Amino acid sequence: MKYAYYNSCSLRSTGREYDKSLRAIFKKLDIELVEPKNWICCGSTLAHNVSRLLSLVLPLQNLAEIQKEGLDAVVVPCTACYSRFKTAQYEIAENPEMAAQVEEVIESRFEKKVKVIHPLEVLSSEPVISRLPELVEKDLSGLKVVSYYGCLLLRPPKIMEFDICEYPQTMDKILSAVGIPTLDWSHKTECCGGSLSITRPEIVRKLSRDLLEDAKAVGAEAISVPCTFCHLNLDVRQEEIEREHNVSYRLPILYFTELMALAMGVSEKDLLLKMHFVDTDSVLQKVVAR
Repeated sequence: MKYAYYNSCSLRSTGREYDKSLRAIFKKLDIELVEPKNWICCGSTLAHNVSRLLSLVLPLQNLAEIQKEGLDAVVVPCTACYSRFKTAQYEIAENPEMAAQVEEVIESRFEKKVKVIHPLEVLSSEPVISRLPELVEKDLSGLKVVSYYGCLLLRPPKIMEFDICEYPQTMDKILSAVGIPTLDWSHKTECCGGSLSITRPEIVRKLSRDLLEDAKAVGAEAISVPCTFCHLNLDVRQEEIEREHNVSYRLPILYFTELMALAMGVSEKDLLLKMHFVDTDSVLQKVVAR
């Protein structure tokens, strides 16, 4: 199994632990990831606030490069990038005039659509998900986890076409496959505030606090995420929120790939867990050799 791999800006900086853990589990699954040689930033949350054309050109330039390298599918871990790629494809499919403008700028034609895939889609598909239980080396069944999907991965549903928008189960099924049970909760698709962390931090603190409160209320000991924005807001802002409201959550925020990698026996030293702001020792104490 072989995919192009869009190892975006965030996965080389604030989300390095996401990249590291994802590569580790894909290696165990014999899934080959190939980075496009000439990849560029997709524009993330900024480009579409400046220029509609630019917001389409940036992600589609990447897909054109992948197409040139003879690959027909790309794994995109960053939810913001995944959203921009899917949105760009949707917009040019709906607007032939805009598609012509984009193709003129990037000097490439999209003769065949490159499939944009989130790692959750790869890991939940057959035969991959059926192979997961046989790769488990550590028992994490004693850890109480809630799966937090956020909003960008699922909305708008007509563009993202990912799981069930209001009640997704993909991450829950994958974690269950490696022996990690997940708790039901009401905030799994609520917004954390995203990039407002920079411009309107008070909004992010409010939204993130709601998430932490609900996770704690159902008995969660950790929150599993697939998004670098969500991880950043819930992990980095958590101590600030605790001070502001005189509460203590101490809820580790882990990428779902980190939890999977731990279950598959990948060393904690290889997973960059020390990069987390909220200490992950409480999670590691739940890891039991089988």
